Amino acid sequence: MKSGFINARVEPKLKKSAEAVLDKIGLSTTDAVTIFLKQVVAHKGMPFPVKVPNKETIRAMRELDRGGGTRHYGDAASMFAEILGPKPRKS
Repeated sequence: MKSGFINARVEPKLKKSAEAVLDKIGLSTTDAVTIFLKQVVAHKGMPFPVKVPNKETIRAMRELDRGGGTRHYGDAASMFAEILGPKPRKS
C-alpha cells in the first residue's frame, strides 16, 4: 500500500507541459516519479549522467530562457532539412 508523500515545487508551466507528455504515454505524474525513484535505486544514483554544463551550453540555455535561439520541432528529417536546407534533386 502506498503511503509515502513527496511534495515538490515546480514551475506551473513545467508541470503542465510534463503532464501533457506523460498523459500521451499513459502515465500519471505519480507513476513517472515512482519510475524515476525505482531507477535511482536500481542505478544507486541518478539514472542519467549529470554534469556541470560548459560555458557555451550555459550561454545557450540563458539565450533560450530570454526567448532567443533556435528551437526545432517535429521529426528528425524536418530538423535536418531546416539545418541543412532542402535535399538536392536527383537527375
